[in-house]
Amino acid sequence: MTRNRHLAIGPAILLLAGLLSAQSLDIPSHGWGLSFGNSKNFTGLRFNYRDRGVERVRGLNFTLWQPYELDDIDSLVQGLSLGLIPGGGTLHGVQIGVLGVAGIKNVRGISVGLLGVGTGGSLVGINIGGIGAGAGDNVVGLNIGGLGLGAGGNVAGINIGGLGVGAGGNLTGLSFGLLGLGASDDVKGINIAGLGMGAGRNLAGLNIAGIGMGAGEKVSGLNIACIAVGAGDVLGGITVAGIAAGATEIRGLAFAGAAVGGQTIKGIVASAGCTLVTQGGELRGGVVAPVNWIKGTQRGVAIGIVNYAWSLRGVQIGLVNIVRDNPSGRKVLPIINWNF
Repeated sequence: MTRNRHLAIGPAILLLAGLLSAQSLDIPSHGWGLSFGNSKNFTGLRFNYRDRGVERVRGLNFTLWQPYELDDIDSLVQGLSLGLIPGGGTLHGVQIGVLGVAGIKNVRGISVGLLGVGTGGSLVGINIGGIGAGAGDNVVGLNIGGLGLGAGGNVAGINIGGLGVGAGGNLTGLSFGLLGLGASDDVKGINIAGLGMGAGRNLAGLNIAGIGMGAGEKVSGLNIACIAVGAGDVLGGITVAGIAAGATEIRGLAFAGAAVGGQTIKGIVASAGCTLVTQGGELRGGVVAPVNWIKGTQRGVAIGIVNYAWSLRGVQIGLVNIVRDNPSGRKVLPIINWNF
């Protein structure tokens, strides 16, 4: 009896030693079928606690925890990945993590993580993170972050951040942030922010903000803000601001509750307060406001209670009309003043 037990233990020890050496139990082959453990190249149904040194896995891959980053940076996992935090160097297919999804290089396909989805490279496809979703490079597709969504590069597609959306490059597509959204470069498309939005360069498209919006260079399209709209260079298209709108140059149509101002205005501007053209500037078009203060050349029509211009090539209509460079008899006139 004892001898038979020893005979049984011997092969078991040899089998265990073989498994430890191979790091996985693969049935029926080392390359395909069913695998338990850290198989390096496998196709089929695979179960492992945590990947290390994996090269390529295809099929259904269940890994409980995220891989060792330095050992798996070049790994490729294709198919359906499940676990607490499934991951790999590059993930292609469907990734579902109870806590999150972690891609070292890139993640492509459908990725869902209760806490978050992230990668050091690009995140492409349908990406949903309960708290957040982000990438070191680009985020492209249908992108939803419960609190926030961001990328070091570009964000493109349908982009929804519970609190905000941000991009280190361009933000393009349909973008919504409950608090705000912004990009270091351009923001283009349909952009809606509960509080504010901004672009380091250009903001273009249909832009709606609960408080304000601005761009370092140009704002264009249909721009609506409850408080203010501003641009460092050009404000173009149709602009509606609850209090103020301003830019170095205003083009198109602009309406504001308190003031509209710029160095150059080309188009039609209306305000419930005042219109201001700064010193040495120019108006080309029409302005309507209680006070129109043009410290430069007016080329067009100004309608208000008080109209003031340094020089005039057009008409002023209001109670008091002042043109500093007009002949002495027409410097200050009621109702109408002109010069052509």
